[in-house]
Amino acid sequence: MRLDKFLKVSRLIKRRTLAKEVSDQGRILINGQQAKASSTVKVGDELKIRFGQKLVTVKVERLQEMSRKEEAAEMYTILKEENAGASGNE
Repeated sequence: MRLDKFLKVSRLIKRRTLAKEVSDQGRILINGQQAKASSTVKVGDELKIRFGQKLVTVKVERLQEMSRKEEAAEMYTILKEENAGASGNE
């Protein structure tokens, strides 16, 4: 599944256009590698997403084309949330 679609369906990012922008700005890593909106996401992949000053690490648990609000959170597990701050940790 495309990264931008996964982010939208899982509701990590609300809109697909925003997911594409965030990806293209280099703010997402898949298994430590820089990701683009068209990058492929597989079950078991680890995503690091930078939201402003916050760095969120999630593990992809399952992929589905559509999901209801209640199901969306089951698509991933949050492994870590940290403040990216001025230290530039990624």
